[in-house]
This record gives sequence, C-alpha cells and structure tokens, in this order.
Amino acid sequence: MDTATREHLERQQYRIVGESGAVKLCHWMRQKLLYGRPCYKEDFYGIQTHRCLQMTPAVNVCNHNCLFCWRYHGMTEFGMSKRAGPEELLEGCLREQRSLVSGFKGDPRCDPEAWKEAREPNQVAISLSGEPTLYPELGEFIALCKRRGMTTFLVTNGSVPKALASLDPLPTQLYVTVAAPNPSIYERLCVPRFPRAWENLMETLRLLPSLGTRTVIRHTLVQGHNLGWEDEYAKLDEVAETDFIESKGYVFVGDSRTRMTIDNMPSHSAVREFSSRLGEMLSLDVLREREDSRVVLLGRKGARLRVSP
Repeated sequence: MDTATREHLERQQYRIVGESGAVKLCHWMRQKLLYGRPCYKEDFYGIQTHRCLQMTPAVNVCNHNCLFCWRYHGMTEFGMSKRAGPEELLEGCLREQRSLVSGFKGDPRCDPEAWKEAREPNQVAISLSGEPTLYPELGEFIALCKRRGMTTFLVTNGSVPKALASLDPLPTQLYVTVAAPNPSIYERLCVPRFPRAWENLMETLRLLPSLGTRTVIRHTLVQGHNLGWEDEYAKLDEVAETDFIESKGYVFVGDSRTRMTIDNMPSHSAVREFSSRLGEMLSLDVLREREDSRVVLLGRKGARLRVSP
C-alpha cells in the first residue's frame, strides 16, 4: 500500500492489517454501546451489532469506482502480492477491534457487559471497502471464522463469478450489490475498471440459485441516478432467485461526498415506494424496514430471517 493511501485511510479511522486488510467501527457500534440502538441487520437477521467485526481483506483493491461508494478513489496500487494470510488477517482485525472499542469502557453510558462482548466478535461483515472476492484466500478466511463459531456476511459487487463459484465454504449470508437496472446506468454509476463487467454480474446472478447459502440482492438507490426502473430490476431479481432483496438508500458519507451531493440521498418514503412496486412485480412482501437506515427488506412471508453459525 502506498504511503498516501495508508495515511488517508488512517485519518478516516481505518486500522490497517498487513498491506490490504482493514477494520473500522461502524456508526451503529457506537449507537449500540452507548444508547442501545442496534443496526438494521440486528433487527432483520438477529446478529448482535456490538459483536460485529466490520472488516475487509481488500481495503485498497477494487475493480470499480462506484460514484456512491464511501471509499477513497485515489489509490495507486491494486495488487495483493503482500497480503496477510487468513490467520494473520483475522487475528489482526480482532486485535484492532479490541483497541478501537477500548475507549468506550470508561463512558458511563456504556453497559460493561456489552463492552466485554464487543471485544469478542461473533459476526464478521466482510464488506468495509474494496472487493473482497479479489482476495485469493477468501474461502480459507471464511472457514477460519466458521471454526471459531462466527457468522459471516460477505458483500460483493458480483464482478468475479468464478471466485464465488469456487468459494468453499460459503459465507453465512451472501450479498450481491445490483446498483443499476441496465448496462448504460451501470457504466455511468458503478464505473467498472475492466471490460465485460456487466456480463460478469449477469453470470453471478445466474449462479446464485445454485449456491447452498442464504443470498441477498442489495439495490443501493441513488436519487437522480438509478431510482426507478422497477421492471428492469425485477427481471434481474427473477434471475437471481435470492432469499431476500434489500432496497437501501445511498447515504452521503465518506469520500462519496466528493462525487455526490446530499440531494442524491433518497427519502425513506421513496425507498419504500420503490420496494412496494418491486415487491408487487415479484410477488414478495415487505418483511422489515428501518427508516433511520432508509432500508426495506423484501422476501416471502414466513421466511426465516435469523441467521445461525
């Protein structure tokens, strides 16, 4: 990792592990420890917000420059030749997580038991930044988490279907971001850095029904860019046959503020209307929603929401 990238990430409170791994506390960790407010994933899927390790094996490695992404786009190196191995990566992330939560101990608003639990994560969100399927030892990393009794949520842009097809074991829950209804919007909004990226995403969607794990399509909705086109999104979702669909409004945070404006954040009502129309087309119900996160969950009535290791 070049010095400028490392310094920029560290100023944003990323803790770097090796040359490409990283961990960072999310907004909801603070909310849960100090005010008892969980993130929407706790409401939807039963994970414990304060015991979630938000990390990435590829903080400075991505094959897209999505306009809505909160990550830094000024990176000059994209190789992973000096990457940490799975054991080093997990141990380093756990060590940095404990360091990051240490300051909460002396806050009178923080429950002591919750603080102790926060130091021992039982859920790993492989989603912080970059494209994790570019990490060659992702399967081994997930296996290590599984052996330690941790659930894993993997978020991918779907650009490397071969990596997903060969991934063993699979994560507890696999998210694929579908942030565009058609190739032209995809090119403008997701800005892929390699040819045939849309075709690779389509291959991933066709692969999903054959994978033996929980799958979720995430539609990241950006006002003025990709909100609408429900009929086209529905056709993509029909191919994927996922367990759930999350429609989530873009949030004006991080480095996305250099590329977007606050007007690109859709209201929760706009996300709800989009989801309702999409659900009608796919015969799916609204199972959950969180207005503070501008997110709506679609699925079949009676579907099992809670995850287990």
